[in-house]
Amino acid sequence: MHRRSSSFITLAAIATIAVGCGRPGGGAQSEGSSPAAGSSGVKRFIFLTNGDDPFWDACNAGLVEGAKKCDLASKGLRVVMEKNNGTAQGQIEKLRQFGSQGDIAGVAISVIQADNAAIVEEMRSLAAKGVLVITVDGDVNRDSFRDARPWHIGTDNVEAGRALGRAAAKLLKSRGVAGGGYVQFAGFTDNDNARSRMNGFREAVGGGFKEIDRMSDEMDLAKARDNVRSSLVNHPHLAALVGIWAYNAPAIAEVVQERGVRQKTTVVTFDAHAAAIEHMAADRIDAMIVQNPFEMGLKTVRLLLAMHEKDSRAVEELFPNAGKPDGDLHTTGLRLVIPDPRGTAAGKGGDGVSIDPAEFEVPGIEVMPLSRFREWLGAYGLSSS
Repeated sequence: MHRRSSSFITLAAIATIAVGCGRPGGGAQSEGSSPAAGSSGVKRFIFLTNGDDPFWDACNAGLVEGAKKCDLASKGLRVVMEKNNGTAQGQIEKLRQFGSQGDIAGVAISVIQADNAAIVEEMRSLAAKGVLVITVDGDVNRDSFRDARPWHIGTDNVEAGRALGRAAAKLLKSRGVAGGGYVQFAGFTDNDNARSRMNGFREAVGGGFKEIDRMSDEMDLAKARDNVRSSLVNHPHLAALVGIWAYNAPAIAEVVQERGVRQKTTVVTFDAHAAAIEHMAADRIDAMIVQNPFEMGLKTVRLLLAMHEKDSRAVEELFPNAGKPDGDLHTTGLRLVIPDPRGTAAGKGGDGVSIDPAEFEVPGIEVMPLSRFREWLGAYGLSSS
């Protein structure tokens, strides 16, 4: 385990160095950096989030690192992150604003609602004006709106959901739980990545476990906690609670602790919210599937620059299967983060059960104890991922 975790950290460092964007130097260009927008002919790449969450801080660190490695400053470019207000209308208005600003060369957007035709219309309008448009993290509905962007960078969310489902099944089986219900919590259940994760989880957790509900909170943190309370009141014998978006993890952990049901509830979540990391350290979360938003930021800069410079070879390196089914998708890595082994049976839902990394071998999934994951975060000055 020690060897595998250390190798992941080493590979991550190598990937950062080998981002493939010309010579290093020139300094990072991030939100708030000079030169100001539109001055001295400087063009901007904009990263538009779906909302405001610490997840995006890690992505922004990747954007900053990407700007350094790709030396955007010397090319008359900079990259900035703009955080949406957690609504579809917010993204629509932002995209419209971008269309009126002549210094914007490219936009990467994490689409808040995959089926929202108005967001897609604004993306297409930007592209018609010559602005490069890609999606990162949250994609459009690929069956209906795939042509609204040429490329997508993000997690294979179906596989991520399956990985968390397998982890949950293993934990529940180890605890002697053969069946029961579970509830999944997300900001929006019609968001592309949320829907894919939930479907993947349902597929992999097994037929003995029944999905009771999918509860959306519209990115309202108070409602996220209230949803957990309601689920526990309405379904007192739930086997598991599943957090799909980053802030759902601490919301679940807090309410489970508040209600005193930790010993009979398995808690599995997505993303490493800073508060969720502390909850796992206190044995309130059993497993987390963690994306790599830092790498998403790195790859966003690399792709937008390649498109801006019409560097087809660099684009091909990111999308070697272009033209084939799903060849327009570039997936970033996944990790399964688990609590550190303890010398006693305290915690782990009250029974000392955890996941043996040697028994959870999934291609592309790195199993990492919490302490090693914290080392990785510390190497980049991050508190969450």
